[in-house]
Amino acid sequence: MRTGIVMSARPGLERLAARAEELGFSSFWVYDTPMVHGDPFVGLALCANATSRIKLGIGVTSPALRSAPASAAALSSLNALAPGRIICGVGTGNTARRTLGMRPTKLAELESFTAALQDLTGGRETDYREGTRTSRVRFLHTDGYVNTDDPVEFVMAAFGPKVAAMAGRLGTGLISFAMHAPSAWSALGEARRAAAPTAAYDTESPPSYLISSLHVLADGEGRYGDAVKDAMGHIAVSALILAVENPAFRAALPPEEAAAVDRLLHLRDTTATAPDRHHTLYRDYLGRLSPEDRDLVVPSLVDKFGLVGTREEVTRQIDALEKSGVDELVIHPVADPEGGMTALARLLR
Repeated sequence: MRTGIVMSARPGLERLAARAEELGFSSFWVYDTPMVHGDPFVGLALCANATSRIKLGIGVTSPALRSAPASAAALSSLNALAPGRIICGVGTGNTARRTLGMRPTKLAELESFTAALQDLTGGRETDYREGTRTSRVRFLHTDGYVNTDDPVEFVMAAFGPKVAAMAGRLGTGLISFAMHAPSAWSALGEARRAAAPTAAYDTESPPSYLISSLHVLADGEGRYGDAVKDAMGHIAVSALILAVENPAFRAALPPEEAAAVDRLLHLRDTTATAPDRHHTLYRDYLGRLSPEDRDLVVPSLVDKFGLVGTREEVTRQIDALEKSGVDELVIHPVADPEGGMTALARLLR
């Protein structure tokens, strides 16, 4: 299986991208969460100039953040700096919207936005709407400004069959976050294939990416110790935050995870209904786990959201995911980005 790296945008990102390329990783991704991290397009522009082979991905943008023309201009500008190396993940903006105290965008808007991006980055015209007004738009100048000749790869952020079917209709790949069940990936693949135009997958299907964490246990190391929590705790805490924001998800949690949600709210000094909860709930979101947050990472969260085990166990997990349709595993080495990438490269050779 191919492997990639995901980071949050910040100064010095290009040095990490260059190191990832040197270590042989296939892709280097940057989150798009404006009120939490730096700007991914600025960061990836620097990464484009610091690298020559590695693919550069936005993981993921949303129609609720930028208009299609603005997003297409940013993507095609990156494509001019790194021709044919740009991947654009697109989703409803679940986290990016909630950090603003807003709701994710609707699926119909996601589909029309993605289709518009595909048209514009491919040099074609598309519809642009504002309220009741619609016009046809396209790049008016391309030579020396943007690159619409080399294709931009698109992937849809999916956790269920509706978005997977959308990916099939649009001919895009898939990307998901911490979804480790091979059966879930098989179901996404089936939904995408079923919705695709006839013969769309007669050849190779568009790639699927899994953003996750990984920790290989040393001899005698416990499965639920601090080192494990530091490696995957950022994902576990993101699941607890989702439970705060989604009452149906919280209602389905087992008791120890529901209790962890309550502890999270206490630590952040907020409630599930506070209108300003996003001000503290997303503090250091997807960043390094603080010592006081380690107790939030209960054993069942480790089992669900971390690729954790001996080398043989992790290898079996990865093999099962690959057989179910995952083409690339994208890891966020939070605790020590450069050292984590080096250790991952040695492990995954």
